[in-house]
Amino acid sequence: MRKIFMPLVCVLALTGCASTGNSVLKNETEQTVGAKIIQGKTTKAEVRQMFGAPLSVNFTDAGNEVYKYSFSKTQADAANFIPFVGILVAGAHGTEKTLTILFDDKGIVKRYSMDESAVTTKTGLIQ
Repeated sequence: MRKIFMPLVCVLALTGCASTGNSVLKNETEQTVGAKIIQGKTTKAEVRQMFGAPLSVNFTDAGNEVYKYSFSKTQADAANFIPFVGILVAGAHGTEKTLTILFDDKGIVKRYSMDESAVTTKTGLIQ
């Protein structure tokens, strides 16, 4: 029994959490971002220095650039580890942080938003 139990505990410990995206956002909050980004003053180069390359770059109808940064941390649901049940109802839950920055035509921050929301992913046969 012990030969089965210990490897199972190790597998469960290693497969419990996952993170994706820009890890610089991991410890950021709306307040910490607000202290770093000043609307009408912070430049595109300064944003890249603070947060690195954005996850995506888009343009508005007016031609202004929009940077998007994202970081997600999830933890596997306990049901995933129940034999046969995990196949049916597997999933994960956690949080996602998104930082969106709008630049004006001179490359200066015009507006930004920092959001954090709960995320749920279902991967089992029953969703």
